[in-house]
Amino acid sequence: MTLKKSILPAVLAVIVVMQLIPLGRDNPPVIADFDGPPEVRAVLARSCFDCHSHETKWPWYSYVAPVSYLVVHDVKEGREHLNFSDWKGGPKVAGEILDEVATGEMPLGIYLSLHPEARLTGADLNVLQGYFGKDDRQQGD
Repeated sequence: MTLKKSILPAVLAVIVVMQLIPLGRDNPPVIADFDGPPEVRAVLARSCFDCHSHETKWPWYSYVAPVSYLVVHDVKEGREHLNFSDWKGGPKVAGEILDEVATGEMPLGIYLSLHPEARLTGADLNVLQGYFGKDDRQQGD
């Protein structure tokens, strides 16, 4: 038996076993909802909420290993870094959001490849800049 013929069944067996390992794909209750204007919330919901809120839409591929491991990890990490369902906004958070979206670091490229509708347009960036860029507004600090 060649090496290829012996490795392929082992890899397939590992992938099958991975399907049986439960992963946490939950959407906990909203603790402190982001309460910005509807146009700001619409941009965030379309482009950010899947990873940065408790309103994640879990697509079919988030249930298929090994991709499911990456999706669950990214959502967990995204919620830990910034969570619009446990909003603790302020000028520092607003600045970080603007930096991440203006430089194209967010949304992640891998996410955009599967969700092209989440790509931020110039108009979207203007909406976010208009809201998060204001220093004279209360942001929950």
